[in-house]
Amino acid sequence: MNKLELQKRANDVRKGIVTAVHSAKAGHPGGSLSAADVYTYLYFEEMNIDPKDPDNEDRDRFVLSKGHTAPGLYSVLANRGYFPVEDLKTLRKLGSYLQGHPSIHIPGVDMSSGSLGQGISAAVGMALGAKMNNKKFRVYTLLGDGEIQEGQVWEAAMFAGHRKLDNLCVIVDNNNLQIDGPIDQVCSPYPIDKKFEAFNFHVINADAHDFDALKAAFDEAKATKGLPTCIVVHSVKGKGVSFMENKAGWHGKAPNDEEYAVAMADLDRIEAELEKAGEA
Repeated sequence: MNKLELQKRANDVRKGIVTAVHSAKAGHPGGSLSAADVYTYLYFEEMNIDPKDPDNEDRDRFVLSKGHTAPGLYSVLANRGYFPVEDLKTLRKLGSYLQGHPSIHIPGVDMSSGSLGQGISAAVGMALGAKMNNKKFRVYTLLGDGEIQEGQVWEAAMFAGHRKLDNLCVIVDNNNLQIDGPIDQVCSPYPIDKKFEAFNFHVINADAHDFDALKAAFDEAKATKGLPTCIVVHSVKGKGVSFMENKAGWHGKAPNDEEYAVAMADLDRIEAELEKAGEA
């Protein structure tokens, strides 16, 4: 899939995020939107997966450690063909299988998650299990930059580095905002790259919204032997929606009807620009 096609897919993922959260009247759009390009690259380009065979023993695994951004994961899974895109409108509704945090019962979800700090531990366990069973699959996990204030993250990182889990790729969504404001003002985890290096990780910094940069980063991670990899992706919270970008207030708030219309108009405008670029 070329860069333009990935950009179009990512825009569809963003539309799904905004639609799901608006329909639910609750949820976490900011961090879902900041990671939309990463989700898109993983599920449409990077990972060895098959929506028609979601439980294949040799598939790559993904654990959403920052589980509150489930709207992003659900949207990419729907757009990838794991379940109908229309079902995104049932987010958080009574009787829906798409609840506020990922559940392993959802097609394509490899681990129930949501209690911050625990997802990376599960991913490390999966990576260790693969090594012990001589399996070739890779394990990816996405953390929030606020989430890495949790001590359990570093216990898991220490173990992964010690066991040289080079089949593990940790991704940190560094949008610099958490629910209470800028992460460096709440409880600074900086420098993120140096901390993971100290835990025996190979570390890569990349632009979260540049598919060429993401390709280079994930290719480098796959080529790295003897160390787990951490990719720190530098992102914009609320990316793609004008009034949500770089606003901590949109960490966990749903748009009303008027805001939803503006958000979808923003994304329609991006879609039109991408279509025009494809015709040029």
